[in-house]
Amino acid sequence: MKVLVVPRRFRGPAESGNGGWTAGALAELLGEGDAVEVTLRMPPPLELAMPVEPADGRLTARLEERAVAEARAVADGLVAVEAVLPEVARAAETTYAGLRSHPFPTCFSCGTGREPGDGLRIFPGFVAANRVAATWTPDDSVADPDRPGRATGPVTWAALDCVGGWAADVADRPMVLGRMTAAVDALPHVGDRHVAVGEVRGTDGRKTFTASTLYDPDGRVVGRAEHVWITIDPSTF
Repeated sequence: MKVLVVPRRFRGPAESGNGGWTAGALAELLGEGDAVEVTLRMPPPLELAMPVEPADGRLTARLEERAVAEARAVADGLVAVEAVLPEVARAAETTYAGLRSHPFPTCFSCGTGREPGDGLRIFPGFVAANRVAATWTPDDSVADPDRPGRATGPVTWAALDCVGGWAADVADRPMVLGRMTAAVDALPHVGDRHVAVGEVRGTDGRKTFTASTLYDPDGRVVGRAEHVWITIDPSTF
């Protein structure tokens, strides 16, 4: 039986998994589809082996009898977010709202409390009214041992994760990832400076809909994602 384990390094809130990394790890276990949709049913636990079972065209990770996350292959209808120049993205990082207030400073993707070489430290700032951007250079600590010189699939999903949420200003409206659909076109090269961009695409009550795209140094698309975020009380996480 396959199992999903979220190591503590890949946490989002202090005691649960980063949504993007968790979704990417489950998508990798699914191993099919042009794009994969992952729905998070509860905060992913850390350091616990969750059995992963196929049923009804889905792959489900469970904690005891509770579904934690479900993955299914879907058609790739993901529309890329417009690119920005690396120097524009780099300058935008100085305005990152998480530098003044962050609901989850422990987050692997965007946490200000994570050191270089531990977290990804992707700090997106606004480049337009509903669009943010940041740079990210994968280091050796996120390299895939089976694909030398490339970042892992789950880390690539993590890089596509929070940049969408910050387009909706997570600092003022704390949210967690409820669903993520992504297509990885090429795993990022370790040591190359990439640009991550995110934008808001709609809201509906407690739900916020965003998208993100990761570009390589030559402006080629590395991966695309769409997200559904759920507004929450950070103290409950």
